[in-house]
Amino acid sequence: MPPHTLDQYLEAAQRENTLNSYASDIRHFEVTFGGLLPATAQTVANYLAAYATALSVSTLRRRLAALAQWHREHGFADPTTALIVKKALKGIKTLHPAEPKQAEPLQLTAIAQIADWLTIAITAAEGRGDTATALRHRRDKSMLLLGFWRGFRGDELIHLNAQHIKVIPGHGMTCFLAHTKGDRQNTGTTYRVPALSRWCPVTATLEWMSAANIVEGPLFRGINQWGDVATSPLHRSSVVPLLRRLFAHAGLASPETYSGHSLRRGFAGWANANGWDIKALMEYVGWKDVQSAMRYIDVPDAFGQYRIESSIAKLPKPALIASPDSADTSFGTEQKPLMLVSVLLFMRLTPRIKGHNVQKARRTVEFVCLQRHRAVPLDRAQSKYRLQVQADDDLALSEIMSSLIEDIHRIADNHDTVVDVYAKDEAGTCRWD
Repeated sequence: MPPHTLDQYLEAAQRENTLNSYASDIRHFEVTFGGLLPATAQTVANYLAAYATALSVSTLRRRLAALAQWHREHGFADPTTALIVKKALKGIKTLHPAEPKQAEPLQLTAIAQIADWLTIAITAAEGRGDTATALRHRRDKSMLLLGFWRGFRGDELIHLNAQHIKVIPGHGMTCFLAHTKGDRQNTGTTYRVPALSRWCPVTATLEWMSAANIVEGPLFRGINQWGDVATSPLHRSSVVPLLRRLFAHAGLASPETYSGHSLRRGFAGWANANGWDIKALMEYVGWKDVQSAMRYIDVPDAFGQYRIESSIAKLPKPALIASPDSADTSFGTEQKPLMLVSVLLFMRLTPRIKGHNVQKARRTVEFVCLQRHRAVPLDRAQSKYRLQVQADDDLALSEIMSSLIEDIHRIADNHDTVVDVYAKDEAGTCRWD
């Protein structure tokens, strides 16, 4: 193999995506805007003003970074550091505020729906001898499940190589990525992929590699109408349209709302709801800081409803005063008032796996099961609550409490947690467990 040149090493020092983006940004400045390089600070500020409403602030920042790099590399003073440019960008953010956009998370229920549809579609395509369609479905199923269960972005999926996939019998497989967004030292990252009993990413990937006869080179490639598999990887701009078409075929609502980050965000939300602590999630996905991780996680009780209602429930209720002018609309019928029963609920949560946190399970129980009964915690350990339960009669009360206990057991089981729970009315006449 011939030795590399200095220019090749310098080019390799920057990521392919960054190089492509910066080249596009420079073209936009020169060709679309008509700017000259090297540029003056005034010209750069005029450029920002010209596209203040057409481009997002994040895109304008990237354009400035591209211009800064071009000037440094060519030995010119960087005009983007001038005060007029900084003030122009600040003014744009002030006059044109924009709500940050986030990818729609792809829920596990949707993953299951799409994967099951693909399984049926593969069988149907093979049955009618449609090799090309069967191959595409196998590829898409592997991308879907591998992307979700490993929390990969779209660009990470297309940089996977078959020779860097190793099967670990009885456990799963490992995937090595030479370059990732968070790997600033270019040391590469090895990801462990679990073998699962349902919607398994390992099985789907090995079946795709076997069907496409891929042993080395890019893992995910294009397939032509005759079923020939390309030697080059899918283009990064094709991943999102490919996924959206797949979601539409599988019957998913609003497929256009999903992006290349939807798989990662969906997995992060699923893991968070199922009791993964933030440290374990960061290590698994590969986030280096908490801020990056939190952008992908939907916090329970995001509106603060439960916390506010819990405080309101502690306040004494005002006496109800009937208005002398109120009209009687009952037409002689008498409505039986609901019973309001004060109930004490005792709950102890224990993780099935030593060291796991039970707080996610507790918050879900409080939000889903207890808040509608105006639950108030009575101890610091949050093992005892007072509920205000409304019911038509004693029979209805027993049905409500039995259903409540069942829901708590179901949520605890979903969070890999053991729960010991029972309830009794404060009068001590009834108990439910």
